[in-house]
Formats: sequence, structure tokens, C-alpha cells
Amino acid sequence: MSSEIFQIHILLKYSKPRIWRRVLVSADTLLSDFHRILQTTMGWGNCHLHQFIKDDTRFTIPSEDDLLWFDDIDYTGIKINELLLFEGDKMLYEYDFGDGWEHEIRLEKILNAATRLKHPVCLKGKRACPPEDCGGVWGYSRILEIMENPQHPDYDDTMEWIGEDFLPDYFNLDLINAALKRNNYGCFDRIFF
Repeated sequence: MSSEIFQIHILLKYSKPRIWRRVLVSADTLLSDFHRILQTTMGWGNCHLHQFIKDDTRFTIPSEDDLLWFDDIDYTGIKINELLLFEGDKMLYEYDFGDGWEHEIRLEKILNAATRLKHPVCLKGKRACPPEDCGGVWGYSRILEIMENPQHPDYDDTMEWIGEDFLPDYFNLDLINAALKRNNYGCFDRIFF
């Protein structure tokens, strides 16, 4: 059992302003668990397929109704310390292949701990997670532009769709850490619409 702890920086690529999180996880965390940690930490709803990409190799988990494609690797049993090997090492986490949310996963620090982490911890982050199915980074940018201009012809429809209580600058560290202590790290089972 590893007592190494990884400090990992998660950046939602192409987001402006940047949306990011910094987390502590056990180095021997399975990719299947890391997926759940990412979902909860970022604020996603686990409604879509995902994959990890390292050095042009895709790591995914096959569902009951699809097979792995070509060189895809079933990540069942693979741990993050098998992909992130040294400080500064990176991989990509892609969520929702339609919207194409790409997250840069960077190993910032390898920490030695006297005891194993009981659960992952989010140390810091900035900005709210975009809403599901909003068209990726570019669709989200358009939503932000519309939200800033109540005179925009699409303002009322956009606010009705996104919800009046959506705050793009909001980030609640305590809420995320409370969720990470729950079963499945607070992540819902995958839901398909």
C-alpha cells in the first residue's frame, strides 16, 4: 500500500478565465476512482463517456454495448502512478466526447506521507464547472458573453436554460471536500439520456 501522495493540478483546457482544481490523491489510486474524483472535484454530473490519454494512448473502460477501439486500453486495474511517473508529468482526461471537455492533468508534487490518505482532498480551485451539454468551451464562452449582456436577444432563453442561480465565478471548496468523503467520492453512477 502506497503512502506516496500526488498533488495534482487539473486545468480545463482552453477555458478563459481558467477553470482549475488542485487535489491530493494517493499515488496508487485506480483510474476508475480517479475518474470519479475528477467528476466530483470539477463539478461534472458523470453523464457522458470519458477517457484518459497518455502519450497518444487512450485508456478507457468498455461499456456493455461497445468495444474498445483499435489501440484503446481497458484501464481496469491501472493506477495513476503507472501513468504519471514524475513531477511535471502530464496526461489528458477527456469528458463528453460531443462537447469535448479536455482536462490537463499535471503531477505537481510527489509527497511522502507517514500515513495513507483516507480520502482525496481538494486544496484549491477557481471558478464553477460549466453546465453539461452547453457546447464545450466555445459554447460556454458564448453563454458567459450572453450572461454579461441582459440586452442580448438570447439572454432570457439562456438564463432560463442555465438557471438564474448559476454563478460562473463560484467555487465551494468545503462542498467539494465533503462530497469527496462520500461513497464513490460523491460521484453519481453514469447516467445516459
